[in-house]
Amino acid sequence: MERNVIIIAGPTGAGKTGLAVELSQYFPSEIISADSRQVYKYLTIGTAKPGTGEMNKVKHHLVDCFEPDFEYNASKFENDSLSIIENLFKAGKTAIVAGGSGLYIKALVDGIFNSADTDDEFREELLEKRRIHGDNYLYDELKKIDPVSASKMLPQNWKRVIRALEVFHLTGEPIWKLQGEYKRDVECSFIQFGLNWNRALLYKRIEDRVDKMIEDGLIDETKNVLQMGFDKNLNALNTVGYKEIIEFLEDKISLERAVELIKRNTRRFAKRQMTWFRKDTRIKWVDINSDEDLSAAPQIILKHLKNF
Repeated sequence: MERNVIIIAGPTGAGKTGLAVELSQYFPSEIISADSRQVYKYLTIGTAKPGTGEMNKVKHHLVDCFEPDFEYNASKFENDSLSIIENLFKAGKTAIVAGGSGLYIKALVDGIFNSADTDDEFREELLEKRRIHGDNYLYDELKKIDPVSASKMLPQNWKRVIRALEVFHLTGEPIWKLQGEYKRDVECSFIQFGLNWNRALLYKRIEDRVDKMIEDGLIDETKNVLQMGFDKNLNALNTVGYKEIIEFLEDKISLERAVELIKRNTRRFAKRQMTWFRKDTRIKWVDINSDEDLSAAPQIILKHLKNF
């Protein structure tokens, strides 16, 4: 596994963590979680963090690292992961990256543009304009100065729109041009695998997992995090699972409706994840049509790895 990084991608509920743990038993390795929420403390049930047994089998990185109000992003993930990967190489180990956050995985594999500074005052000005005029106003402003970047976004992607406006304000250059000039010196190869589940079976797994989360105490977990003083509007909590339970706790919907929404929204999220990953032709897909196929996946991947 000389300077190779193995990536296990796929939709939520696909069994990525379990597969990564199984793979880790065949060669010296450690796991990096590519999950944008598992990095936060206290959010355990709703993010399906590795269980105690899995954590005892192999060391996991980027799990339970930060308070829920810490602003973690793809750029930080890229930097943290590359540092971990290099340390593992020095220790004679291989990194297995497992997760469903497509942007995080893309940032690690291809690098993410992050060289332009930020201008807090200008950003606040843009946020105020958005509050007064709406998303379309900012989008129209971007189209005037950087139509290329605007063509790759939607008005509702307001964070990306604001970042593009900010970069142009700071550098006088469109963000697409600076991104094209961004180079990264990484001495390793990324070997990507994806779990391609039969959709009906995946949806059944998702629904069963949601029921198990409720049974395991997702309601109390959410309640405890809020009682600790964390704002319900934090990015860490404004995600599938937690946001529906928060609505239940606020008596806006029934528990039955909350569970129904979690299942529906998780299915939709899984579909979006697969749409994202299928765009990357470098991913080697492992078809999963049964639990037996999932059990056989480690051997399939090991056979592929023999070619590297």
